[in-house]
Amino acid sequence: MTAPLPLLDLNADLGEGYGDWSMGEDAAMLEVVTTANIACGGHAGDAGTMRAASRAAAAHDVSITAHVAYPDLAGFGRRFLDIAPTDLTDQVVVQVGALQAMARAEGAQVRGVKPHGALYNALAHHATQAAAVVRALQELGDLPLVAAPGAVAVEIAQAAGIAVVLEGFADRAYLPGGTLTPRSTPGAVLTDPAAVAAQALSIATAHGVRTVDGSWVDLPVRSLCLHGDTPGAVELARTVRSHLEAAGVRLEAAL
Repeated sequence: MTAPLPLLDLNADLGEGYGDWSMGEDAAMLEVVTTANIACGGHAGDAGTMRAASRAAAAHDVSITAHVAYPDLAGFGRRFLDIAPTDLTDQVVVQVGALQAMARAEGAQVRGVKPHGALYNALAHHATQAAAVVRALQELGDLPLVAAPGAVAVEIAQAAGIAVVLEGFADRAYLPGGTLTPRSTPGAVLTDPAAVAAQALSIATAHGVRTVDGSWVDLPVRSLCLHGDTPGAVELARTVRSHLEAAGVRLEAAL
C-alpha cells in the first residue's frame, strides 16, 4: 500500500496594522498560505484592518484564525504581562469576538485561535494563563487552539474538550528543549530562503528539526507558521511552498 502524502497547513500572521500604520504584504501572502492568523486588537489590528484582512482571506479561500495577544500595542505583544486570569479571559473573548463580527460581515468565519508573541510563549509553561485562555475558548463555543507541541496549554485544552492544532515554525531557530530561540538572540529568526525551506521540509517529512546545538527535536505538527513580518517574508513563503509541493506535501488548512 502506498503511504499517504504528508499533509500540512501553511499559516501566516496577517492584518498586523493599526490606523495609518501597516505591516507586511498581506495580499501576496494570501496567495501562498492556507490559513491567516488575523490580529484582532491586542498587539495590532483595528476594525478596518480586521475587515480588510477577513475580506481578503475569504476571497482567497484561506481559513481564518484569531491572532489574540496581550493588550500591548506599544510592545507589539512581545512583552510578558502578569495579567489577572479573569482579565486575560476577557481579553481573548473580546478580541476574538471583534474578529468574528468582521469576518461574519465579509461572509467568512473564525475557525480557531492562535495566540501571539509573549502570550504564545507563556502558554508553553504558565498553567494559570493557559487555563484562562482555555476558559475563553470554551465561552466562545469551544473554538480550537493552535499551540506548540509540549505546551502546558495543550494538555489543559484537551482535558477541557478543546481541539488543538500543533504548530511548528519554518523561520525560527529551535532550542534543544523544543522551544523557540528568543528573538533577542542572534540567529533566532531565519531569513535565508534555502535554510527556511530546508527546515520546512524537515518538519513536514521528518517531523522534526535540528536545534541550535545540532541535536534533534521531534515536532509532530499539523501546521507550519511563516511570520508575515520576517524580512523577505513573501519570498520565503513562496520558496517554502514550492519546495513542499515539489516534495509531494499536500497543503490544506488545518481548521
